[in-house]
Amino acid sequence: MFNNSISISVSDEDSDDLAGKMRVRVRRKRKKSVFRGKNELAQRLLRKLLRWWPVLLFLPAAGLLMFEASRIGRKPSPVLVSKLASQKEPKPVVEKKSEANLNRLDPTTRVIGGVRQRCLKLLPPEELEHLDIPMDKQPVNPIKKVVYISANDTPYVEGNIILFQQHTEATRFNLFTGNQTLEQREKSYKVDETAIVHCGFYSENGGFKISDEDKNYLQTCKVAVSTCAFGGGDDLYQPIGMSEASLRKVCYVAFWDEITLAAQEAEGHRIGENQFIGKWRIVIVKNLPFRDQRLNGKIPKMLSHRLFPHARYSIWVDSKSQFRRDPLGVLETLLWRSNSVLAISEHGARSSVYDEAKAVVKKNKATPEEVEVQLSQYRHDGLPEDKRFNGKKALSEASVIVREHTPLTNLFMCLWFNEVVRFTSRDQLSFPYVLWRLGVLKNINMFPVCTRKDLVNSMGHIRKAKPLTS
Repeated sequence: MFNNSISISVSDEDSDDLAGKMRVRVRRKRKKSVFRGKNELAQRLLRKLLRWWPVLLFLPAAGLLMFEASRIGRKPSPVLVSKLASQKEPKPVVEKKSEANLNRLDPTTRVIGGVRQRCLKLLPPEELEHLDIPMDKQPVNPIKKVVYISANDTPYVEGNIILFQQHTEATRFNLFTGNQTLEQREKSYKVDETAIVHCGFYSENGGFKISDEDKNYLQTCKVAVSTCAFGGGDDLYQPIGMSEASLRKVCYVAFWDEITLAAQEAEGHRIGENQFIGKWRIVIVKNLPFRDQRLNGKIPKMLSHRLFPHARYSIWVDSKSQFRRDPLGVLETLLWRSNSVLAISEHGARSSVYDEAKAVVKKNKATPEEVEVQLSQYRHDGLPEDKRFNGKKALSEASVIVREHTPLTNLFMCLWFNEVVRFTSRDQLSFPYVLWRLGVLKNINMFPVCTRKDLVNSMGHIRKAKPLTS
């Protein structure tokens, strides 16, 4: 039998040398494998980084979003709120439209025939300073004189029933207006050399009382710019853009009631000892004739020839606007240059009375019943649905009225006022009717919307006017 085992003779010295060599080899092998492992791990990590780096970049942002989402519905700590508030930039102040419009003098323009032109072409300032007011001009018209119906303080009586007293809303006629019957209304439209018409200020006890001092001042005015604010509805805006000549020759008068006076004093706007606030002479009116403040506002708007008995010209500006042009220049541009006796701002949205009536009802500015009464009367009288009279747009916006005080324009304004009292206070509805019915007022300047915008800065109504309570 063969023995497969092999014996090797090894001495102690040799065995130590061999063991040492083997240990060295083992160490070398171990060192090499560790180094190689680290190399491979680094390479694997590098490959992973190259592959997933977009994800790693996204993780912090995602964590922040999750953190913010978790805060929704929780109140931040006072410390954090304080810190954020200190770092927060202040918000820019956003100016209201009305405040942005105040005191603007820039001209309003429009494109005509491909050329941009100014809507209101005023004379140069040096010419305005030397502009004469034509006081002796005698306009040619069929009406030479207007007589206003007046009576004593006894109210109208039918049977034993007193029909017309102050603040009577059933008819709206009262001791200020007098009782215009339908028969008298018909006669008032007949053109004669002497016109007889109701025109407010019917009796001494009719209301709209102003002091004797104010009456005396109003009688000195030859040219007047006027406005009014009844019921505390609007602030007073100082006129701008006038020449020194206009400041000397023109009266600026604002009519207030006691409600407006109290409201303005609460805002710190007090009347000076000379009865002025800025350029406006303030006239306080007591005992207003109507509960409806819109009706009270029609008195200075339409009856300026009664309030300024010696004035030859007047300009009316609604209280929601700031007059911003030279009044003498406005008279020259809108009246004298075109040989007109009345200039009024035309309506920007509509041309037909009947379309305007629908809009009035839709906007709740009058009841359907009272509008229908007015339209029924106008249809009965034959008012056409034409959108233009004498080639001019008939429907007016009427926030600016420029006029010469002639017998014809005075009669026109009286007739217009009576229609407003009889029907609705929406004067846009009655203006075309009176213009059509009177028939003889031809030289009227219905100026466009852009001209009105050049005349005034539109501020809008500030507060709702308070009605009278007694």
